[in-house]
Amino acid sequence: MNIRQKYTLRTWLVGVTLTGLGIGLLVFAGKPAPAAVAVKSKVVLAVETLAPTRQDWPVTIKVNGAVAAWQEAKIGAEIGSLRIKQILVDVGSRVKRGQDLAVLADETVVAELHKQQASVDKSRANLAKAQADAARAREIQDSGALSSQKIDEYLIAEQTARADLALAQAELENQRIRLSQTHIVAPDDGVISARGAGLGDVVATGTELFRLVRQGRVEWRAEVNAQQLAQIRAGQAVELSLPDGGNVTGTVRMTAPTVDDTTRNALVYVDIPNAAVKPGMYLQGSIAVGAQAALVVPQTALVLRDGRDYVFEIAKPAGSVEQTAKPVIQRSVVTGRRVGDWVEIREGIAGDASLVAGGGAFLKDGDIVSVTPKI
Repeated sequence: MNIRQKYTLRTWLVGVTLTGLGIGLLVFAGKPAPAAVAVKSKVVLAVETLAPTRQDWPVTIKVNGAVAAWQEAKIGAEIGSLRIKQILVDVGSRVKRGQDLAVLADETVVAELHKQQASVDKSRANLAKAQADAARAREIQDSGALSSQKIDEYLIAEQTARADLALAQAELENQRIRLSQTHIVAPDDGVISARGAGLGDVVATGTELFRLVRQGRVEWRAEVNAQQLAQIRAGQAVELSLPDGGNVTGTVRMTAPTVDDTTRNALVYVDIPNAAVKPGMYLQGSIAVGAQAALVVPQTALVLRDGRDYVFEIAKPAGSVEQTAKPVIQRSVVTGRRVGDWVEIREGIAGDASLVAGGGAFLKDGDIVSVTPKI
C-alpha cells in the first residue's frame, strides 16, 4: 500500500469516529440526568405536613361502678287490718309530696270516728252538768245547807268531767289521724321504683307498699383503690360511658370515709342528671383529677400496622437548600390519652418534628414525598 492510500484510510477512520461521537453527544444531551430520573420516579405522594402541639389535657382515673338511687324511701302502712281499695300509681310514676299513692278501706275507721264524736258530746254534756252543780255548791257553801263533803264531791265531779272531755277529745283526734292514715301518701317528690301493694290486700301495720326514689335523684358509686382515693375531691368532673355509646357528665359529691376491709376499695359518690341513667346500671367512668401538658397530633397522622402505631416524619435536608421532594421516616410511637380527634404521643418523636398530616397508609419508610405545609 502506497503512502497516498494509507493517508486516505486514516482520514476515513477519523471521520467515522468523530461522527459517532457527535451522534452520541446529541443522543445523550436529549435525555435527563440519571439522578433526576431516579428522584422523579421515587415521588410517590403529595402530602401536607404538620407539627405536634402541646396542650393541657385532663388527667383522668378510669373506674367502674353501679348506679343507685341517692335515697330510696320505703312507704308502708301506718294502720293495720284494712283492705286496699284503690291503687293510684305504678312503678315509674312521678309523684309529688303528699300525693295519694293508695287508699285503704275506711268504713270501720269512720264508724269509730263517729262513735268517738258521740263520746265527746256526752262528755261535754256531763261537764256542763258538773259545772252547774259545782256552781250551786259554791253559792251555798257558806249557808250550811250542804255539808263540806257534799260540796267537795260536786267540785271534784266538775274536775273529773273536764278531764273526761279532754280524754274523749284526744281519742277523737286519734281517730281522725287513723282516718287520714287510710290514705298512703308520698313523703317526698320522686319516682316510684317498686310496688308491693295489690288491690284487695289486707295490710298489717308497717307493711311495705311502695319504694320511692327521692326527688328522682340517682348517683354513680364508683369503686376506687386507696391510691386513687387520695387524688379524688368533691366537685371534680366525671364523664360516664352509657350503653348506647353516649356520654353523661356528673360531679363528685363525696368520697366514702372508710375503705372496705374485704376488697380494700372505697366508694366515690357522683351526682348525675336524673333522666340520664337508671338505678342498677353498671358503668365505666373517667374522673378528672387534674391537668397535664401533652404532646398531641391529629388522629389522621397515625398509621396502625401490625398492632403498633406509627407516624411518618419528614427527613431534614442534608444541605442548606430547601427541597419540596423529601424522604419520609417511619417512626414507631407510644400513644396515650385520646380527646376527640386528637391523640397524645408519649414516646417516639420530638416536639419540633415535621409529620405527614394524612395518607400515611400509602407510604413506607424511605419513600419520597412532595411536601406542602398544612395551613
